[in-house]
Amino acid sequence: MGWQRWISEAGGRIAAHVRRTPVMQVELGGFSIALKLEQMQHTGSFKARGAFNTLLQAAVPEAGIVAASGGNHGAAVAYAAARLGHRARIYVPEIAGPAKIALIRAQGADLQVVPGAYAEAAARAAEWQAATGAMVVHPYDAETTVAGQGTVMAEWEDQGLEADTVLIAVGGGGLIAGALGWLGARRQVVAVEPETSCALNAALAAGQPVDVEVSGVAANALGARRIGDICFDLAQGVQSVVVSDAAILAAQALLWRELRQLVEPAGATALAALLSGAYRPAPGERVAVLICGGNIAPDPLA
Repeated sequence: MGWQRWISEAGGRIAAHVRRTPVMQVELGGFSIALKLEQMQHTGSFKARGAFNTLLQAAVPEAGIVAASGGNHGAAVAYAAARLGHRARIYVPEIAGPAKIALIRAQGADLQVVPGAYAEAAARAAEWQAATGAMVVHPYDAETTVAGQGTVMAEWEDQGLEADTVLIAVGGGGLIAGALGWLGARRQVVAVEPETSCALNAALAAGQPVDVEVSGVAANALGARRIGDICFDLAQGVQSVVVSDAAILAAQALLWRELRQLVEPAGATALAALLSGAYRPAPGERVAVLICGGNIAPDPLA
């Protein structure tokens, strides 16, 4: 019951600061699917929930806040920090891409773009924290972050979700950990990752978190080199599937063609599992898909 209480408290804490994102029931790719459109959240992803939940209960030091991010987390932390009156320094890797880099810069943070992938940005953020005493806001492996992300699922159930199974994309694991913390065993949760960025799938196979190589079309959002410990603990027994870049891009295109929902590859990854057959629901099984991010690169209207 601990996670449910923490998530419920987080929901009350952040309610005035985040959007209650819409849901819809659609026929798509031959399936009847419940969708939650979390790409319509502030800064284009669910990450604002964890950022606000963390900062609203923290004693932020004079040195301010530091975060490392593939893009979406950094934008959310920068957004939350600006609205709560804190200084923020955000480290992102070059692979975050120009659209996400521009989004973070627009929030007014001290932005540092570093060579390499997320791991390199995380190392630089750790150096800054050690040198200055700034407060770290972790993108996925912190209780306050996970509780904040869990409010997505609590909100969806409050909106009348009718589903036996929920498909959720996984990077470092904060979003699916929050969903599992809220749901417990009441619904089946399926973890979906790109074949080339699959830290949870590899950890479950190995019996412990392990380092993985990261690449592919969704790497700037789902490219964690190692799954978070919180997620790994909560995800024992969860069905884990992987999808190809081609399947992700096909799902992204279908969301635009059929629903006029423009999402980034990570936002389409969970749907890709259903459309590609990586996950095959049983006859009569009610399926829901969480659309988690919309920061497409390049920005089509830039």
